Amino acid sequence: MRKLLLSNLLILICIFSAKISVASTDPGKVLAEKKCASCHRFVGEAKSRFDIKAPDLMWGGNKYQVSWLKNFLQGNEQPLYLKNYRWDQTRKPQKHLVISKAEAHSIANYFSKSLMDSRVKKGALDLSLFTQMEATLGEQIFKEHSCSACHQINDDGKLVGGQQSTSFVNAGKRYNVDWVYRFNSHPPDYAPHSGEFVADVSQEGLRFVTGYIMTLGVDDFKFYEPWKDKFFKSTSAKRGKQTYKEYCSQCHGATGKGDGPAASSLKPKPAIHANIAFDKEPEDYLYNIVFYGGKAVGKSPFMPYWGLTLKPQGVADVIAYMKKTFKGPSLQAKSEQVAKDSDQPGLCPQLRKTPQAPGDIINVKNPLESNKKNIRKGKLYFTQKAKPLACKHCHGLKGDGKGAKAFNMIPPPRNFTCASTMNNITDGQMFWVIKNGSPNTEMQAYKNMKDKQIWQMILYIRELL
Repeated sequence: MRKLLLSNLLILICIFSAKISVASTDPGKVLAEKKCASCHRFVGEAKSRFDIKAPDLMWGGNKYQVSWLKNFLQGNEQPLYLKNYRWDQTRKPQKHLVISKAEAHSIANYFSKSLMDSRVKKGALDLSLFTQMEATLGEQIFKEHSCSACHQINDDGKLVGGQQSTSFVNAGKRYNVDWVYRFNSHPPDYAPHSGEFVADVSQEGLRFVTGYIMTLGVDDFKFYEPWKDKFFKSTSAKRGKQTYKEYCSQCHGATGKGDGPAASSLKPKPAIHANIAFDKEPEDYLYNIVFYGGKAVGKSPFMPYWGLTLKPQGVADVIAYMKKTFKGPSLQAKSEQVAKDSDQPGLCPQLRKTPQAPGDIINVKNPLESNKKNIRKGKLYFTQKAKPLACKHCHGLKGDGKGAKAFNMIPPPRNFTCASTMNNITDGQMFWVIKNGSPNTEMQAYKNMKDKQIWQMILYIRELL
């Protein structure tokens, strides 16, 4: 009898333990093993694309945003691969399994709780501190390092780039930033011998390109604006003066006259700060040129990027010093210059020779239709959104060449309302000057603007006559 009781007790314990085991198993895991494991791996080390059926998902919780994954599993997102993942077997895109809403939510939640990778560091890149200029620099890196050869992106409404790997059209809504940062650090860690490319970029470059990828498809991405942060609320012109002496004066001179000891060997010459009314310069423009350097805003590449050296507070301080110290030429100096040059802001016609665009560009006509939408967009760029600096600051809100900066510029900006000048400037010439800048003038290059945006601005400028 005693043996029978023990036997029955053991049976009850086994049954009870089995029930606990089943109850404690994540239903999302059960579904993933049932629905996904025939193609995807959830454990083990990374393998080559040519040894597996579909992407590894051991780190799926780090990789994908939960909201995107839920939609994708229900068939509500665009395909990830415009060609098949195993392009060595077929080039036709393969349809992904579609499951119910409840199943998708269960699997996505399982991913976020369990499929994590210890190599991915939380907070590796804080997107709340990512600026628009950094996104622009990241886009340059993305294109210069051939990322667009494999990954398709939406470039100003047009799909461009290769289709060999994952589409990046909506990458910012799909991936988690910390995973992208870790993947970009060394892609073969996640896809060995699979054609993944290791780019030769610095830590800052890695930050820029990762942040840029995270803006793709995110129309309402909120960029950080350092000039509105605490650094600019606690500036010290006194500290800025010392910074200017230690770093800026070697090129721009002790009194901002562009006559520092390094200036003699530079061409183009350093900016003459004494001729600039810094208190009238846009705060974001000043920050970008000091923090990210002249090249970033279409100015001289000899102007270094001082952000890593001075840090945000040092940049804010030196800007405060320049605003306090440099007010532009005196009224007497301005009047003497006008009398000497007979070339004052707004003059019509403007007798000036500008380098001519190449023969294959100069006679190009604006490819865009002159309609209300394009003209409205052009006006928005001209008055607000053109980068590195909105056109109105120099050319004036009315385009008459009398912007706030114009009276300190030699020669002064173009007067776009002067028909006798503008009728002799072709669309191609204007496009080339905007894109590349104009030597020996204050007109910087707008290389980072899309071609379409520049053509829209030209349409608007033509309306100013």
